[in-house]
Amino acid sequence: MVISGEYFGWNYGLGVAGTVGFIVATLLVSVFYVAFIFSYTELTASMPDAGGPFTYASRAFGPTVGFLAGFASIIGILMAPPAIAAALGAYAHFLHPDIPALWVSIGAYFVFVAINILGIKESANLSVVITMLSVVELVVFMGLVSPAYETQNLLAHNSGISATALFAAIPFAVWFYIGIEGVAMVAEEVRDPIRTIPRGYLLSIGTLVVLALGTMILSAGAGDWRKITNSDYPLPATLAMVLGQNNAWAKLFAGLGLFGLIASFHGTTIGYSRQIYAMARDGYLPRLLGIVNSRFRTPHWSLIVGGVIGLLALFSGTTDKIITLSALATVVMYLISLVCLFALRRREPAMERPFRVPFYPFLPVLALVLGSVCLLAMVYFNLILSLIFTGLMAGAYGVFAWVKR
Repeated sequence: MVISGEYFGWNYGLGVAGTVGFIVATLLVSVFYVAFIFSYTELTASMPDAGGPFTYASRAFGPTVGFLAGFASIIGILMAPPAIAAALGAYAHFLHPDIPALWVSIGAYFVFVAINILGIKESANLSVVITMLSVVELVVFMGLVSPAYETQNLLAHNSGISATALFAAIPFAVWFYIGIEGVAMVAEEVRDPIRTIPRGYLLSIGTLVVLALGTMILSAGAGDWRKITNSDYPLPATLAMVLGQNNAWAKLFAGLGLFGLIASFHGTTIGYSRQIYAMARDGYLPRLLGIVNSRFRTPHWSLIVGGVIGLLALFSGTTDKIITLSALATVVMYLISLVCLFALRRREPAMERPFRVPFYPFLPVLALVLGSVCLLAMVYFNLILSLIFTGLMAGAYGVFAWVKR
């Protein structure tokens, strides 16, 4: 669900804050995610439900907060696939300039929605293979560019660190990790979730921190980092800069780089469909979206409707804005989930908690503070997108409240 964040999107942060500012922003966000995942894992292991944050908020505060958490989660994970699809098209276009990027992006939606309808077991097995290839490829990439790394390249063309630029870059640092919370949404479809989900979360965040920092620092120090700030295929562009535009490694990497994008596109498709399905099953969205296919046992209407919404976002052609909207909505959901952790600890002390966040309450408080800083920064620098998100949430809640009544 997350691995594509290392393949594209983060590089917009270099253009906003420079390398030094973006490294600081990434370190800040990395600390937040580590603290958050330890906290979130307690909720997921205690309540392994496909609703994820919607389920936690409903139990802690009732249907209204549950709806708001679920809506924020849906927007966050629905906006990830169109951004990834745009990068898929860009990578394919880099390989073969005659291939229209938009048609590749549209085709990806049809193919992977269809694959997910056919069954979760087949989908999960495909995801595991593709993700392993994606991680290996990132390691190979770091090995190829590391000989060209020079600290003076990393520090060049920086005008110092400013709080304004650092905070403006936060959405692109969040993109490194966004989607990791989606593990909670398949909690009903894994074996022994009480044991496997905590292990999966902690191994995931450890892997991602290493890959995110390694990919970003080596890419920025391998040459003139300004050449990759507005690219939807920064890793092949870095290799082309280091090894030459027509180098076979750059072309090969662009081809293999599709694995990382496909893995996340596939994983986030699973995630958004389960979140929509869980909310519809419990009456928070139209009942049609909670229907499971009688043959394949997958929520086909949730997959299809979410795919249509993603295609509409794709046609906007603004990858950086889609990433920012996804990050904004996701951080809202994170903060609601953290507040739920405190509320449930107080109200239900006897709840079975197979995993307990270490250093409670320090670690959840740290996550709450850093998450609030991230949210305020994103709202301040993206006021129009924030108003759009707030308007969507208010409108959706108005419909929900009317139907509920």
